[in-house]
Amino acid sequence: MAKKERKIETLKNSLHPRNRNRFRYDFVNLIKNHPELGEFVFTNDYYHETIDFANPNAVIALNKALLKDFYGISYWNIPENYLCPPIPGRADYIHYAADLLGSSNEGNIPNGVTISVLDIGVGANCIFPLIGNKEFGWRFIGSDIDGIAITSAKNILMQNNISPTAIEIRQQSSPENIFNGIIRENELFDLTICNPPFHKSLKEAETRTQRKWKNLGFEKEEKPTLNFGGQNTEIWCKGGEERFVSKMIEESGKFKNSVLWFTTLISKNSNLPAVYKELKNIKAFDVRTLEMAQGNKVSRIVAWTFLNETEQQEWRMKRWNFSAPK
Repeated sequence: MAKKERKIETLKNSLHPRNRNRFRYDFVNLIKNHPELGEFVFTNDYYHETIDFANPNAVIALNKALLKDFYGISYWNIPENYLCPPIPGRADYIHYAADLLGSSNEGNIPNGVTISVLDIGVGANCIFPLIGNKEFGWRFIGSDIDGIAITSAKNILMQNNISPTAIEIRQQSSPENIFNGIIRENELFDLTICNPPFHKSLKEAETRTQRKWKNLGFEKEEKPTLNFGGQNTEIWCKGGEERFVSKMIEESGKFKNSVLWFTTLISKNSNLPAVYKELKNIKAFDVRTLEMAQGNKVSRIVAWTFLNETEQQEWRMKRWNFSAPK
């Protein structure tokens, strides 16, 4: 009788209003469409069906079901130990980014293949392009430095019959570059997105995972499992998030006329002052911080543009086929 009390309509705190995953997971329906998920689902002490989010296989199975049920992605998989991102959080980024584009268009979100988006660090999972293309029809370029991730992302697209004209994957050949070598001559992007490496080292990532397990009541492990996985280039880099974003901001100045809005996820609030300082030094015209939250986890998107209001209007008229405001 307890199972009958589950309330699928319950909202998840603070997710974007358009997010398809705002409601409690309907595991009955998800299992129907993806039976493999069933072995990981159990009823918790609050009579809600859930999975063990510390189990990488459970998270992967849930992602497969969500992508199939909500976004029509029939095939999705990633190599062992690669980053398995939470779908609701990635979808939130896409929707807030869509609102950002809409802010340059009198609140109307531009749709279709005329909108080009660059995903820096697309990863083996290819999540941002899959969601953004399905939700808004945008054309995506996904870049990554990891050859295995590139192969995995291309395989996901091939298995789902997604054309390179909709989502294209490019490999970054230089570990020192972010936009250089990816944005081609005369190529324009309406938006760039990025989930930068968070940690400064693998040791830091493992230490924080051990702390998380301890807070959750688990015993300390010799080699803690990162439940969402992640290879070196996905979860850490020298200098961590702050240094990576600083490099991104520096390079963005070279492409100030090639991109309407640059954006990046900032996980650590303490990194914001340095980010704002860099953006002031590079003379970005407009800087915005978009707050996001999923449960108790709070993060934010920092967005910047070098184009003033008149230049943004010209961009919109030329690329989006919208007229000037009356």
